[in-house]
Amino acid sequence: MYLSYFGLREQPFGVTPDPRYLYLGAAHREAFASLYYGIEANRGFLCLVAKPGMGKTTILFHLLEKFRTTARTAFLFQTQCNSREFMRYLLAELGYEGDTQDFVRLHEEFNRRLLQEARAGNRLIVVIDEAQNLDPSVLETVRLLSDFETPQAKLMHIILSGQPELADKLASPGLSQLRQRVSILHGLEPLPSWEIKNYIEHRLKIGGYEGEPLFTPEAYESIAEFTEGIPRNVNNFCFNALSLAYALQKKIVDSDIVKEVISDLDISKLTTTRAPQVNEEPEAFYAPTPPLPASSLKESNRGEILSPSEAAAYMQEVALKLKNWQQSVDKRLGPVRRHPRPPQSG
Repeated sequence: MYLSYFGLREQPFGVTPDPRYLYLGAAHREAFASLYYGIEANRGFLCLVAKPGMGKTTILFHLLEKFRTTARTAFLFQTQCNSREFMRYLLAELGYEGDTQDFVRLHEEFNRRLLQEARAGNRLIVVIDEAQNLDPSVLETVRLLSDFETPQAKLMHIILSGQPELADKLASPGLSQLRQRVSILHGLEPLPSWEIKNYIEHRLKIGGYEGEPLFTPEAYESIAEFTEGIPRNVNNFCFNALSLAYALQKKIVDSDIVKEVISDLDISKLTTTRAPQVNEEPEAFYAPTPPLPASSLKESNRGEILSPSEAAAYMQEVALKLKNWQQSVDKRLGPVRRHPRPPQSG
């Protein structure tokens, strides 16, 4: 392992959403602030939408840590379920160990625990991660949970977090009532290229690294381009880069190491089919020239002019050969479409 080789206390590029490693760039800082003040202002329903790997779950863990002493929290990630299962998961997060399957009883138990937390002066914050997987009927159950409130204050805050498909669901006419209750809807953008260096060095520092930069400026540029600013991609890339540097006994991740990692992470090399590259036609387009019938060689060697009947027989033989050749080409092409012919002028 490369930890001791680079003087690290722990793995800085792990796969778990550790809030200690949260890098609050401009976009992530704004998203966190929106959620935090949404809860402080008792806005009820909040929503965080971003593509996979953008750090949504890490932000949510960091947010819940801020309210650890003043609120009761529940974090749900099992979202492929029906409404009854959802309520059971939610109650289990709140410490309920009953085995009732009655939907009305589950609602009553949830209401009782919600009022219990309110009397104790605690807010209840429910985070639903990967909410894009929720069935519309379960999202309607989530909406009905917001009915548990008093005329003076919200008893519960619900944060829906998910991929862009979540926004698609909320925009559907059937969920208009839920969409109207979401008072804050925030997204996350990839890290800009100039922030990749800060992001990597931030995680190295939290992991215990002290010393000169481990990555060259050229390496940072290549990492930013290859990972497209997605934090999870950056973590995966840096883990592989440091592992390779350790294997080569190098103390710096330079352009050569970066190129090797890019090659190693190119999954297209392992797929069963390879898409044509730019300006490259599929292999099937390079079909062999159709074979000429044997009689053509015979007649050409004779050097004689064919009679009308011989010419007709020859053309029929050529047509048959061309038909058979075309069928073999079509079979090789499969679903691949031919390039359209350019329009004829005139």
